[in-house]
Amino acid sequence: MIDRYLLRYLLAVVDKGSFTKAAAHCGVSQPTLSAGIAKLEAEVGAALLLRSNRRVELTGLGVRWVERARRIEREFTLGEQEARLPDAQSTLRLGVVSSLPSTWMEEALRAARLGGRPYRIEIVEASEKLLLERLDRGRLDVLLSVVRGARSRFSDVIFEEGYGLVLPSDHPLAQKQNIDAEEVADSQMIVRRHCEALSATSGHFTARGVRPFMSARTTNDNQALGYVRAGHGLTVMPDCFADEDIAMARLSGFDLRREIGFVHDRIPEERRHSEALTAIRDTLLERHAKLRQAFPHLA
Repeated sequence: MIDRYLLRYLLAVVDKGSFTKAAAHCGVSQPTLSAGIAKLEAEVGAALLLRSNRRVELTGLGVRWVERARRIEREFTLGEQEARLPDAQSTLRLGVVSSLPSTWMEEALRAARLGGRPYRIEIVEASEKLLLERLDRGRLDVLLSVVRGARSRFSDVIFEEGYGLVLPSDHPLAQKQNIDAEEVADSQMIVRRHCEALSATSGHFTARGVRPFMSARTTNDNQALGYVRAGHGLTVMPDCFADEDIAMARLSGFDLRREIGFVHDRIPEERRHSEALTAIRDTLLERHAKLRQAFPHLA
């Protein structure tokens, strides 16, 4: 039987990128960690890591063992947490991407509270990248986040949307449904630093020779909307932020879209289809449908 601490050593080397950093993370000496990795490879019967002076790489077998080790560590962590609970009620650790409207989440969580038994919900809000890292390390059970790439294999998509250019309601271009980047070349722009589309947005303007003055940088969408309403600048946001007190138009030629849904890593069916997650999904679906009716040019 392979000891759990050996799997932790392997994951630490992969996550930290070196034996020295991994040993410090695990609270052991480097020789102790190296001996542990050697013991694990002996028990497996093959090399898991390729060592060099500059970096550590996984062998093909090592890649498969890291996947197994993460699953095992997640189950251990979940079991330990459930064992510490005072009753049979367990906690569902939900990661929420920070680029969703707070009003949507407020309504969704209110619905989940009414239908959330037998799970308590622990919410962690962060960027897409940080949430995925925590999911991989077993610190979260499921994400309400952007669905993309290989992650789509273990996901349940709720809705799809595009991105719009957000303007004050009294802006000269506020009545337009499509706006060229060149039309706002002289406008101030607000940078949403946490947005998963930030790089694509920046590239869209740069490719058209538009380099506006950045009047604010924020990781808070409510703050970004406040800046827009105050006339402090324009910004690009997902369609879900469309509202009556701002104007939102399509940015001509910017066709990026995103899928929002639950992202997980083979969590038990009873958790995936719990009343709480079902309530959240249904609420977001309803809000998305209402938005498409209210703003048909964004559909």
